Amino acid sequence: MKKSLSLIFLIIFFFSNVNSMDKKPYHHLSDGTFRNVEGSPKRDPNIKWSYKIFNAERKKIKIDIPMDHVIPREQVLESLKENKNNDYVAWIGHATFLIKLGNTTIITDPLFSKNTGPLIFGPKRYVDAAIKLSEIPKIDLFLLTHNHYDHLDTSTIRKFPYKKAKVITPLKLSEYFKNFRDVNELDWYEEIIINKDLKITLLPAVHWSKRGLFDDNKTLWGSFLIEYKDKKIFFASDTGVGNIYKDLGLKYGPIDLTFINIGAYNFYPIMPVKDKSVYHTSPEEALEVARDLKSKKIVGMHWGTIVLSLEPIMEPPIRLKASSEKYGYKKKDAIIFKIGEVKKLRDIIKDR
Repeated sequence: MKKSLSLIFLIIFFFSNVNSMDKKPYHHLSDGTFRNVEGSPKRDPNIKWSYKIFNAERKKIKIDIPMDHVIPREQVLESLKENKNNDYVAWIGHATFLIKLGNTTIITDPLFSKNTGPLIFGPKRYVDAAIKLSEIPKIDLFLLTHNHYDHLDTSTIRKFPYKKAKVITPLKLSEYFKNFRDVNELDWYEEIIINKDLKITLLPAVHWSKRGLFDDNKTLWGSFLIEYKDKKIFFASDTGVGNIYKDLGLKYGPIDLTFINIGAYNFYPIMPVKDKSVYHTSPEEALEVARDLKSKKIVGMHWGTIVLSLEPIMEPPIRLKASSEKYGYKKKDAIIFKIGEVKKLRDIIKDR
C-alpha cells in the first residue's frame, strides 16, 4: 500500500513539474511568435493598409526643415570631444542616441543609412545622421529594441566599427550580429549587470515586429531600463499606450528620464481616426506613458528624420511642449533635442 501511494505521489509530482515547465509567459505563443502584454490595445483587423493612399498623402507633406533643427557636424564632433569625460546624451537622429554613463558609452538603435528599408528601398531620411558612422566614439554597449528597418539597420550593423561592443537585443535577434563577439538575447524582465554602476533590463513595449511578408512577430520587441548608480533611464523607443506602463511605474518607478517616440502617429485617412496609432504614441500619449511610469522628465524621439506617417514633420515637438502641463510636466521637463545636440546628463536630470 505504501509503495503504491509513493508511486502515485511520484507520478503526480512528475506531471505537475512537466506542466509547470511547459507553461510559457503570456507573450510567448505556441508557434514561437510573440504578442503584447495581456490587455494591450490591438490593431483592427478589418482595416486594410493601402500603400497607394499612403504614398499619395505622403507626397503632400512639406519637408521644411528649420535652420536650428540640425547642428553642424563639425560642432557635434567638437561637443563630443569636449564632453568625453562627462556623462552625456547626444541625439544622432530618429531613435539613435549616444548615452555615456561613466566608462560605458551606449548606442541605441543605430541608423546611419540613407533609407529605411531593404536594399535601396523604403522611406529616405530627409536629415542625415548628425555624424558619420566612422566618427562615433568607441561604443561599449549596443542596445537594439526591435527589428523594424528604421531601428535595425543591417548596413549599419555590418559596417559598425566596434564589434567588441556588448550587444543586447530582445529574443531571436542575435542572428543579425554574427560578427560581434558578445551578443545577448533577453526576454522581458531579464537583466544583465554591466558593471557595479550599470544594469540593463529588457521590459515590455506595446509594439510588434516585422521585416518581410511572412515574419510577423517572430522576434521579440521591448524597452530598456538603464539603471546607473542611483538614476533610472527608460528607453521606450517605439510603443503605443497600454496599462503595462502603470504596472511598470509601480514596480520600477520613479524614473528619472524617459525616451519615447513622439512621431509616426497619424495614418489618416487609411486609419479611421486622425492622430491615433495603436503602436506609436502621439506626443500627448507619450506624456501619458511617462506619467504612468512616474517619470520625472521625458525626451521626445522618433521624429524629425524620416517621413513614416502623415503628420507635419515639425508638429510632434510643438505638441509635446504644448501639452506638457496638462500631464503634470513643466515645459522644460518635456525635452526636445536638436539633431546632433549633446547635453550633460546632470543638466538633463537635475531637480525639477
